Amino acid sequence: MSDCTNCVGVGVNRREFLATSSALAITAVLAACGSDSEEGSTTTGPRNVNATVTLANYAALGTVGGIAVISGAGTPIAVVRASATQYRAFSLICPHAGTTVAISGTGFRCPNHGATFNASGAWTGGERTNGLFEFTVASNTAAGTITITS
Repeated sequence: MSDCTNCVGVGVNRREFLATSSALAITAVLAACGSDSEEGSTTTGPRNVNATVTLANYAALGTVGGIAVISGAGTPIAVVRASATQYRAFSLICPHAGTTVAISGTGFRCPNHGATFNASGAWTGGERTNGLFEFTVASNTAAGTITITS
């Protein structure tokens, strides 16, 4: 017996309708979750970087714990003075959806999703995501520079 007795022009039975509807719902859910699965992609991840930074140009880096946004690197980067001799550099591209995060107190905050990160780039609250991408930093104390590479 057909599920659609007396239906004219209907070519889909109940079983076909439910199967098709379920497949479409799964596709929609996967598409909606796409921004989280792209965390390492080039659209939300940092670009290749090879930048030399003159430390004297960034007063905030004169003290341990200071954070400065570096200009001219081609991608948004923040440098943190972690100790008297160590600097760390992080991408300011939020790993959740690619928004540029900002310095907030002694760490960072995404203005779109509320994700927060400490000065070590680790996620600390707000929208759940990965930590900030960390670049490699090499110091040249004689020249007063650091070189940031990815």
